[in-house]
Amino acid sequence: EVQLVESGGGLVQPGGSLRLSCAGSGFNFSSYAMSWVRQAPGKGLEWVSRISGGGRRLASADSVKGRFTSSRDNAKNTFYLQMNSLKPEDTGVYYCVRYGNADVDYWGTGTQVTVSS
Repeated sequence: EVQLVESGGGLVQPGGSLRLSCAGSGFNFSSYAMSWVRQAPGKGLEWVSRISGGGRRLASADSVKGRFTSSRDNAKNTFYLQMNSLKPEDTGVYYCVRYGNADVDYWGTGTQVTVSS
């Protein structure tokens, strides 16, 4: 079955960095565009970035431009989010999602990122 498993979250000080990973299995990884989505405590979902199946960055949120970079290694079936210059408002649960023919069809279970001094 299709699985998406996020990892790499944790507690980091403001200004620090984290790299999130999303390991995919059960499907042809390179055939699917994917996104990172996050949810801050008490807030709604925020789309962070989108990447094509081949690794072309398609979009990113204004709130993370210049600080976050998405990438993927299809040989390893892994999707990444490199987060630099982290701010407290970046705190939240980060999810990777896969796009099917029409819309998102699978979500990971999320990884917690906490930015605090």
